[in-house]
Amino acid sequence: MWARRVALLVALFVVAACAPATGFAPGVSAHTIQVGGIDRDYRLYIPEGLPKSAPLVVMLHGWTGSAEQAQREYGWDEQADSAKFVVAYPDGVGGSWNADGCCGQASKDDVDDVGFITAAVRNITEKLDIDPARIYLAGISNGGIMAYKLACNTSLFAAIGPDAATQLAACPAPRPTSVLHIHGTEDRLVRYDGQPGTALPIATMTPPDVSAFWRNVDHCEPPATTVDGDLTTSAASCPSGRGVELITVAGGEHDWPSFATERMWDFFAAHPGRRA
Repeated sequence: MWARRVALLVALFVVAACAPATGFAPGVSAHTIQVGGIDRDYRLYIPEGLPKSAPLVVMLHGWTGSAEQAQREYGWDEQADSAKFVVAYPDGVGGSWNADGCCGQASKDDVDDVGFITAAVRNITEKLDIDPARIYLAGISNGGIMAYKLACNTSLFAAIGPDAATQLAACPAPRPTSVLHIHGTEDRLVRYDGQPGTALPIATMTPPDVSAFWRNVDHCEPPATTVDGDLTTSAASCPSGRGVELITVAGGEHDWPSFATERMWDFFAAHPGRRA
C-alpha cells in the first residue's frame, strides 16, 4: 500500500512539473479570463532575462489549430529566447476565430474574438512591463484573417504578420498599421489569385490587393520589388516609420514557411508604433 502511495505521489509530481504554470514567471503558463460571460484561455511564454518595457507578440493559430499547437510548431518561443520578448498564444473557440465569415464554430456562434484578444493583451500588460508601442500580432490562415480584423477594429498592434490569409473584414476606418503578409502561390485553401478555395469558397482580395489597401492606409511610397530565389518581396516605406511588405513564395502552399518567424520578428522589431 505504501509503495502504491509513493508511486501515485511521484506520478502526480511529474504531471504537475510538465503542466504549464498559471503565474507570470519565466517559462510557459496557462491563463483563463472571462469575456462576455465565457471562459477564454491563452498560453504565455516569458523568456529568462526579460528586460523592462519588453515587446509582446500575439500568435493566432489557424482553423482546427490550438494555442498549444501554435506554440509547438511555429518557433516563436525560440525566437523570444533570442530577442527577449513575450509571446501569447490565445485559443480560439472550437479551434477557430470569428473572422467575418471564416471559419468554423467561432464564426457560426458570432464569438467576440476582438473582445477576447483585446482583453488578453490588457491582462498581460497589467501583469508585465510591456512596451505599448511594441505589441505585435501574427497569425496563420484563419488566424491571419483574424489579424486583419483586429487591425481594422483596434489600435492595439504596431504591426501585424498574416500568413496564408486574406482580409475579409469590412475596414471603413482602419488605423495606420505596419503589415507583413506572406503567401504561397500554390495555396489551395486561401488562394493567392483570390479565386474560391477549399477553406474560403468565395472570391477574396488577393495578397497584392490587400497590400495595396494598407499602403493607401499608411500613405506609403511606391513599393520596391526584390527577388531572392523563390521569394519575391514587395516593400514600401511609409510615414512615421511604418512599412508594408508582401512576400510571395513561388510554389508555396498553405503553411508556415521555415523563414516566417525570424523574418516576421525582424519586421516587427523594425516597425514599432508610437509610445502611448
